Amino acid sequence: MVTVKLLYLKPRTLLPFTIFTPKVSSSSLRKPSILSFFSSIETQAFCYGPSLHKGKIPPETPFQTQNQSTHQSEEEDNFIDEHKFTRIFHLAALRVPSNVCFALENRLRGHLLNWPRIKNIARVPGDEIEEEMMTLLDKRKEGEDDNAGSEGEYESLVLYREKLVKEFSYKGFAKFKNLAKMSRPGKKKRKERKGDEKRDENGRKEFCVVEVMEDEEGVEDEMKGLLGEDFKGRGKWKGSTRLLLLDERHSDKGLEELPQAIKAVLLEETREDGSSTIELVRCKLTLFYDYWPMNEILEALLPDGMIIPSAFETVGHIAHLNLKDEHLPYKNVIAKVVLDKNKPQIKTVVNKIDAIHNEYRTMQLEVLAGNRSLVTTVVENGLRFHVDLATVYWNSRLGTERQRLLSGFNRNDVICDVFSGVGPIAISAAKIVKRVYANDLNPFAVEYLERNCVLNKVERRVKVFNMDGRRFINAMFSSEKARSITHVVMNLPNDAAEFLDAFRGVYRGQPKDEELNYPMIHVYGFSKARDPEFDFHERIRIALQEVAVNVDMHRVRLVAPGKWMLRASFILPESVAFAESTLDM
Repeated sequence: MVTVKLLYLKPRTLLPFTIFTPKVSSSSLRKPSILSFFSSIETQAFCYGPSLHKGKIPPETPFQTQNQSTHQSEEEDNFIDEHKFTRIFHLAALRVPSNVCFALENRLRGHLLNWPRIKNIARVPGDEIEEEMMTLLDKRKEGEDDNAGSEGEYESLVLYREKLVKEFSYKGFAKFKNLAKMSRPGKKKRKERKGDEKRDENGRKEFCVVEVMEDEEGVEDEMKGLLGEDFKGRGKWKGSTRLLLLDERHSDKGLEELPQAIKAVLLEETREDGSSTIELVRCKLTLFYDYWPMNEILEALLPDGMIIPSAFETVGHIAHLNLKDEHLPYKNVIAKVVLDKNKPQIKTVVNKIDAIHNEYRTMQLEVLAGNRSLVTTVVENGLRFHVDLATVYWNSRLGTERQRLLSGFNRNDVICDVFSGVGPIAISAAKIVKRVYANDLNPFAVEYLERNCVLNKVERRVKVFNMDGRRFINAMFSSEKARSITHVVMNLPNDAAEFLDAFRGVYRGQPKDEELNYPMIHVYGFSKARDPEFDFHERIRIALQEVAVNVDMHRVRLVAPGKWMLRASFILPESVAFAESTLDM
């Protein structure tokens, strides 16, 4: 049996399918059981491509049974038996010379496997050698007839190797490169226990392995020992070869039943003596747990009819889930799959356990899998932000909206960010505008805001404040900075509109002249109304106590069914700025 490693794996598109699992009673909701499902799967005629419904499940070995019980006792809530997701597919393949494999792949592409993430060309380990070494092995060296036969070939390649070893010196390193490689001591490799998962040469778990099931029989393996134990070849070595995996429809067909295109290739390569450089072999393709995408694994694990939670928000190395009530009994299993399928980018999986109620707008999160730390680094628009999700708020889905807002700023602007958080808008704007005044009520957010200013080298352009929003607005517009402020950003969608009353009378202490430029206000909010723009506009007019407010409205995104997030941009009306009454701060 020859183990074959795939050369390259292409990105895989998701293939929808349905898995039927037994309903789980409330008393056994702690961990879903899939053993009965997987034990009853049989090969059936499903749609094209790999599927958990197709193929065969390999039998469990004693080591796997022991390993399963060990892990299950250690992590009862999120244990997944990965062996149950292993599938074996029997295929046919053409063994072809390596120098013509790519040309034949293009010629026979319609008859090849063409499965997602599976490369049609597979490599045979050990069946790889340089042309110079091939010449030395196949032909006799001039003047050396001690071990030569009448037809110019060595009677024993092993004896020839021993002769080369005796004559080998530092001068022979360049001449016999492959012999030098074979003479080096091998690297220490982890001993694979019987039944353990297969790993590649770097020690990483493989998710796809091809094995040749049929070889020429009755031919002495002259190359065994010469090319190492990994080479379990086909008798006399014919040169470097590759495998072209044929379509699954041809897995059990004989030579006469193959398509004409494949027969034509075989006929072209047949010599007068009946031998051929191309041969038809039978292969075994094994797909492991790491091969299957997240949605297919979850469909197999969760009960029939349950919505698959395939989407999540990414904040640095943290995956943020918003699981529904029906998913909560399976939250640990879901988190384990999300972590497994998104390594190494994702190291922590969390779930929001409660709505945002506190004044700092921080989320109550529960760590379900991976690293327990919620401190991470987010990269957005070329800038880095340190974030601690346990103490501050961050929403990666607003990155596009932040970039859209920044596109309206220029180098002469002065920005006033009332609810800055850790600084995604303030710091990004500081790279563009002349000056930024950033404020937040949360002292933890202010601490990270100052760190991020230094991290992105904008600390000289950003002035940081830690106070209530109304007090901050009053302080800015009652100082000499008032005339220079061109934009005010109020990104607190749940409450920002209520803070607009702070702008009434902010310019009462300023002289009323033609040079006074009124700032552009950008305020965010939520609306569940049938006409969200009208509803949000009405709330703005009520807060400002002004009817004539010309507002430019923009829908940011649909937060929930029927709930929109909007941004309203308007120039502060003169009647509001010089109103007779203002807030008592």
